[in-house]
Amino acid sequence: MTKMGETVLEIDLSALEHNYRFLRSRLKDTTKFLGVVKAFAYGSDSVAIAKKLESLGADYLAVAYVKEGIVLREAGIRLPILVLHPLPVSFDRLLAYGLEPNIYSVKILADFLQFAQKQGLKRYPIHVKFNTGLNRLGFSEAQVDELALVLEGQDEVEVVSVLSHLAASEDLNEREFTEKQIASFERIVHALLPRLKGRPVLHLLNTSGIINYDRAQYDMVRSGIGLYGFGNEDSIDRQLKPVATLKTVISQIHTIEKGQSIGYNRAYKADESVVTATLPIGHADGIGRQYGNGKAYVTINGHKAPIIGNVCMDMIMVDVSGIDCKEGDEVVVFGERPTAEEFAMGAKTISYEILTGISQRVERKIKN
Repeated sequence: MTKMGETVLEIDLSALEHNYRFLRSRLKDTTKFLGVVKAFAYGSDSVAIAKKLESLGADYLAVAYVKEGIVLREAGIRLPILVLHPLPVSFDRLLAYGLEPNIYSVKILADFLQFAQKQGLKRYPIHVKFNTGLNRLGFSEAQVDELALVLEGQDEVEVVSVLSHLAASEDLNEREFTEKQIASFERIVHALLPRLKGRPVLHLLNTSGIINYDRAQYDMVRSGIGLYGFGNEDSIDRQLKPVATLKTVISQIHTIEKGQSIGYNRAYKADESVVTATLPIGHADGIGRQYGNGKAYVTINGHKAPIIGNVCMDMIMVDVSGIDCKEGDEVVVFGERPTAEEFAMGAKTISYEILTGISQRVERKIKN
């Protein structure tokens, strides 16, 4: 059994390359590729992931907030970076670092135009987002004319892309809804493009959109979770490789006799003698309390070891009865087995949440 020193999150860049090439293989050669690296690149390492995507030939990167883009610029990333949720308080830093804002409402457009005028900007790149059904951010289809009138009357900014976001592209039971979103986007584009000064890039598809609706790939696609090894359906997951593997170590082994309890609030009481291992990872590291009491398992020496008792801030306890293991042995929390998706399912959540929730106090180790 491998000896471990502490809890680590291994980031496998060769797996990232595999996933990138798999997704690209489903696209036309002329379709651009935007890699989503927000939230520390889905909990991994945004700089390492961005550098790898840049070397692989990605055309764009996207982050949620300006400060995430600044981290990439300061690390030497030169690819254009779309900021999906810019806020006026960050406009000055957005400009200083050459980031490109997603403009999603009348107010944010007015705020950015006012800022651009004060800065004396000319044809600064912006992206315009439309809400076609997700109902989160974006102009409505009914606002096309209002938006066009504003854009026609200025030269401070230039629309370099028009985008929307699918709400349920992974759920084929919602195909009719998705097709309505696609149709709405196409009506918007048909009405807006003749009124713009240049020809913007069009993009709508996310990872599941690439898989299920490739006819709507337009000029560019955006992939987040797919790059990190998850395609939102089993048949695709089997063709992808998890980029992140969370590993820890056995700190101590106990024999718990019948009638004894384990952990806070005595949440687990032994019906018979059990052997437990204590691991140095807990809810402060991103393994929430919802994973306790048998809701999830880790893997030790190829065997499942369910989490028992309540998850503590810095520790969890697992049942290792019948598993040949010792203190200092390696434990896989998630990776290939269980995958992050399998680990998350036990607590009725999704891979996105467990991946992005891994605390920054967990050391990241990059594997090329």
